[in-house]
Amino acid sequence: MKRALALLGAVALVGNASPGDGKPPERKRPNIVILLADDWGFSDVGSFGAEFRTPNIDALAKAGVRFSDFHVAGSCSPTRAMLQTGVSNHRAGLGNMPETIPPEHVGKPGYDTVLNDRVVTMASLFRDGGYRTYLTGKWHLGKTPDKLPTARGYDHAFSLADAGADNFEQRPIEGLYDTADWTEDGKPATLPKDYYSSRFVIDRMIAYIDGGRSSGKPFFASVNFLANHIPVQAPDAYIDRYRAAYRQGWTAIRAARRDRAAALGIVPAGTPMVTMGTTRDWATLTADQRAAYARAMAAYGGMAEAADEQIGRLVAHLKASGDYDNTVFVFLSDNGAEPTDPMGTFLGRLNSRIHYNMDPAEQGRRGSFTSIGPGWASAASSPLRGYKFSAGEGGLRVPLIIAWPGNPAVKAGTVAGRLAYVTDIAPTLLGLAAVPGHGDTYRGRRVEPMTGASLWPMLTGQADRVHPDTQPIGYELSGNAAIFRGDYKLVKNLPPTGTGEWHLYDIVRDPGETHDLAGAMPGLFATMQGDYAAFAARDQVLPMPAGYTAEQQINTNGFNKSVRPKLVRGAALLLALAAMVGGAIWWRWRKRASAAR
Repeated sequence: MKRALALLGAVALVGNASPGDGKPPERKRPNIVILLADDWGFSDVGSFGAEFRTPNIDALAKAGVRFSDFHVAGSCSPTRAMLQTGVSNHRAGLGNMPETIPPEHVGKPGYDTVLNDRVVTMASLFRDGGYRTYLTGKWHLGKTPDKLPTARGYDHAFSLADAGADNFEQRPIEGLYDTADWTEDGKPATLPKDYYSSRFVIDRMIAYIDGGRSSGKPFFASVNFLANHIPVQAPDAYIDRYRAAYRQGWTAIRAARRDRAAALGIVPAGTPMVTMGTTRDWATLTADQRAAYARAMAAYGGMAEAADEQIGRLVAHLKASGDYDNTVFVFLSDNGAEPTDPMGTFLGRLNSRIHYNMDPAEQGRRGSFTSIGPGWASAASSPLRGYKFSAGEGGLRVPLIIAWPGNPAVKAGTVAGRLAYVTDIAPTLLGLAAVPGHGDTYRGRRVEPMTGASLWPMLTGQADRVHPDTQPIGYELSGNAAIFRGDYKLVKNLPPTGTGEWHLYDIVRDPGETHDLAGAMPGLFATMQGDYAAFAARDQVLPMPAGYTAEQQINTNGFNKSVRPKLVRGAALLLALAAMVGGAIWWRWRKRASAAR
């Protein structure tokens, strides 16, 4: 009886909306599947405008709702922290990532670079609520035993603690990590010989789901793809499908995607776009350069299609087992498309050529180290400004699809066009499952309360928004910052994607952030600056050191962590060898001198 009362009261406990409104009370609690893509831009799904094939994700869109104004963080682990907990990245400990944090911020409040102990994961709450909990793929929220998924609420997890790794073998991103830190249930794990990342994370998840089926409990499954994080890699057959697809260049693809997104109802017709300052003119490239760039994007499209095919395999398995209709699917990306070009710096070129096959004809294949760079990242983010790391819409706005195929209350095939934020996912899913949430205490200890709102009213068409126009939502990462308030966004970006100055945009009518409203709406501009100041003080946001950029810091931190120790060891070895050789020469000289006497 107590358990039944707890479940009936769960909706009132999970957030600041009523996620159960309009839902049949007798419905069996659903399974939950999160499908988290890595570094997919806003239009990197067919049903959001992509030219590469994602039929299985598009089928989920047809069965559910697409959110066209959904926002995350500009980098992976801050998003993952907010997704897992429903709490802002600074309060969850991810004010910055270990790869991008400047030394001046290490150890400061909110800059733990791992998921801290002041937050509670969805997995913990689902497990408390009688669910089986599983995770496969990228974790990136801590690698010590107390920070791994099975210490944060997951019954079973086969996870990667790093930002990325090779997709064909157990190999790290060379120059950034020394090993590929894979574990299963908290213990070091070995990947199979026929490993390919997207296939493997689905293989393991299916095994976990089937292995616990006899318990009769519903499941909460978090599938975390490495696709399409650097290195961009895909089986040859997938790359070959796109060999001719990108010869016209990124400017043409960016425009074509904008037009398709508008036709699909994702953005307004005729949405204006900027040309990012880091994007080169395709027409000025040599024929060899264009061919190499086109091959890189072919690998990117192939990698995305390979991930989509594996999503289809999981969906087919759940249909065969009878679970599909009562499963809630959530597809999203952790941030916008990745603009980093490892070949853009001397150290990057040196590292890549030492460790990888950089032949342009081998891009995307086993042993290669492929990235799409800022040109193709601008196309993947079309029609938005910016990409990963930035606080522009191209860095923060990503595709979100939520489907519950067997629930007729969900307005299948529709587009929800008002603001949603990554911290909304946890209260939404907990509410749909009638699993109790928490306030500022959990199991007798003080914790950060969830801040998101349930998206159920938008899923059912009961409301077109869940965040009041007067509610500010703050964000900051690596000095790039934003405040969302209704249809408006106040934003600043540090170089190279901005000047550090604040701008104001209507991101519903101008999602491409082309028309700054700061001068036309000075009252709102000042109010939102005050909103940001209050957010920054509350979340203890620190100013960035002069000259900081995330990409440069990645190179510096990777060099200090992985390359410098090797150079020091190499130098020590060379000194030791020099001493040995010098000693031998000296000994022989002394011996000859003695003989001469």
